Amino acid sequence: MGPVLAGVLQLLALIAALALAYLPLGTYMARVYSSDRHWRVEKWIYKGIGANPDTEMRWPAYLRGVLAFSVIGVLFLFALQRLQGVLPGSSGFASIDPDQAFNTAVSFVTNTNWQSYYGEQAMGHVVQTAGLAVQNFVSAAVGIAVAVALVRGFSRSRTGELGNFWADLVRGVVRILVPLAAVAAVVLVACGAIQNFSGIHEVGQFAGGHQQWNGGAVASQEAIKELGTNGGGYFNANSAHPFENPTPFSNLFEIFLILVIPFALTRTFGLMVGSVRQGYAILATMGTIWLGFTALMMWTEFAHHGPAFDIAGGAYEGKEVRFGVGGSSIFATSTTLTSTGAVNSFHSSYTGLGGGITMLGMMLGEIAPGGTGSGLYGMLVMAIIAVFIAGLMVGRTPEYLGRKIGTREIKLAACYILVTPALVLVFTAFAMALPTPADSMTNSGAHGFSEILYAYTSASNNNGSAFAGLNADTQWFNTTLGLCMLLGRFVPMVFVLALAGSLAEQQPVPATAGTLRTEKPLFTGLLVGAILIITGLTYFPALALGPLAEGLAS
Repeated sequence: MGPVLAGVLQLLALIAALALAYLPLGTYMARVYSSDRHWRVEKWIYKGIGANPDTEMRWPAYLRGVLAFSVIGVLFLFALQRLQGVLPGSSGFASIDPDQAFNTAVSFVTNTNWQSYYGEQAMGHVVQTAGLAVQNFVSAAVGIAVAVALVRGFSRSRTGELGNFWADLVRGVVRILVPLAAVAAVVLVACGAIQNFSGIHEVGQFAGGHQQWNGGAVASQEAIKELGTNGGGYFNANSAHPFENPTPFSNLFEIFLILVIPFALTRTFGLMVGSVRQGYAILATMGTIWLGFTALMMWTEFAHHGPAFDIAGGAYEGKEVRFGVGGSSIFATSTTLTSTGAVNSFHSSYTGLGGGITMLGMMLGEIAPGGTGSGLYGMLVMAIIAVFIAGLMVGRTPEYLGRKIGTREIKLAACYILVTPALVLVFTAFAMALPTPADSMTNSGAHGFSEILYAYTSASNNNGSAFAGLNADTQWFNTTLGLCMLLGRFVPMVFVLALAGSLAEQQPVPATAGTLRTEKPLFTGLLVGAILIITGLTYFPALALGPLAEGLAS
C-alpha cells in the first residue's frame, strides 16, 4: 500500500468514526444542558462551593462566574508550581521560576497549554496530576459553558437569563468530560500508553552517558488533553512520544478525540434552538473547511521536491515514520483548526506552504471545528457577520434564527473578530522590532519570522502548539505570550456573553419570504467565503512575509 493511499484511508476511517459518534454524543450533550435535574455528586459539589445551581444568571453575572473561577485557577496553579520543590511526589524537581510559572498557569487555565519547558525535566507528578490535568478538564468545561450560554441566547426570548454558569461547568465535567476521558484512557493504555507513578529510571547507556525516562499518569492526561482540545503533553515531544502516542491506531484515535466534541456540539446547538438543520449547516461549514485544509496539507507534504522526497515518498523531515506523512498531516490540521495544540510532528519542518496551512488554521479563529465550546461560539459569531453581509447585499435588516442583527449585535461581533488579529500582529511587530526577542530565533529570513508569527498566533488563539526553533523560555516571551493567552481567551468571551444577553432579550421575528434561509447550502457557502476572505484580508501581509515567501522560494 502506498503512503498516499494509506493517508486517504486513514482520513476516510476518521470521518466514518466521527459520523457514528455525531448523533448520540450531540443528542446527549443537548440533554445534559437542558435537564433541570441534578446528580447527587453534583449536589455535593454545589454545596462545597456554595453555589445555587437553580439560580438563573444574566450575562454580567455569568461572566463574573467565568472570570472568578479562572482567576482562582491561575492563582492555584501558579502557587502549586512555585511550591513544587517542597511538595512530596515531585520527582525531585525544583520549583518553577516565577515568569514560567505565570506563563504555564495562564496557559492551562485558558485552554492554550503552551509549554515553554520540558515536561519530563520540570514537572513532577503532583503538578502534572493535581494541577495541569485538572485544568485540562475545567478549562474545556468553561468553553462549553460559554457556548451553551450563547445558544440559549438564540433559543430564549424576552429575558436576559442565560442559565447558571456553575451548573453548566459542573455538568460539563461530571457528565461529559470525565466519563469520556475515562474510556479514552483505557483505550490508550491498551494501545501501549503508560499509566503509572514511577519516578525517573535509567534505561540504558549511550555514548558514555545514561538514558533516563520518567513514568507518569500519561494515558489519563493524554485522553483529556485531546478530548478537551487542550494539547499540553506529559513529555516535550508531545504526541510524537511513544509513551503518549505509541501506534498508528492510537494516533488516529487521538485525532478522533480532538474532533468529536467540537463537531458533535453542532447537533447540540441544532437541538437546543429547535432546528437540527441549522446545526447541520454549521457542521457543513466546519467540515468543508477542515476537509479542505486537510486535503491541501496532504498535497503539500506528499508533493515531491527532489530525489530525497522521491525516495521517502513525501516530506518526512520532522515526522514519525510510524505515523507517516498522511497521519501527521491529518493530525497537524486537526490540532491547528482546533485549540488543541498537540503535535505528533514538528510543524517547523513542514514544507513552507505546509507550515503556512497550520498558521492559517489558527488564524481563522479555530472554528473548523475549533475548541470545545470555543469553536461553536466562534462559528456562530461568524454566522452573524455572514448574515449581516447578506443583508447589506439585498438592503434588508439581517436576521439569524429569528433574531434581528442590529447595531449592538454587529458591534459585539465585530469586536470579537478583531481581538485576536490585533494581539497577533501587534505583539509580532514588537518582537521583530526589539533586539532581544529576535535573539530567540534559531533561523533567519522568512522562516525565522514565521517562528515569531506562529508563537503569537498560537498563544492569542489559545492553540498552544509551537513552530519549534524558537527559544520561548525567556522573560519576554513568557510574559507577552501569557498576556496574549489571557486576552485572547477572556476578552472574546466578554463579547460573546454580551451578545448572548442581547439576543435573549429580543422578541423573535417570524420568517418571511425575504428571510435568508440559513439552513441551506447557499448560506454554508456564504459563511465559508466570509471566513476565508476576512481572515485573508487580515493576515495576508504577515503570511506573505513568512510562510508564503518561504514556500514560493523553495
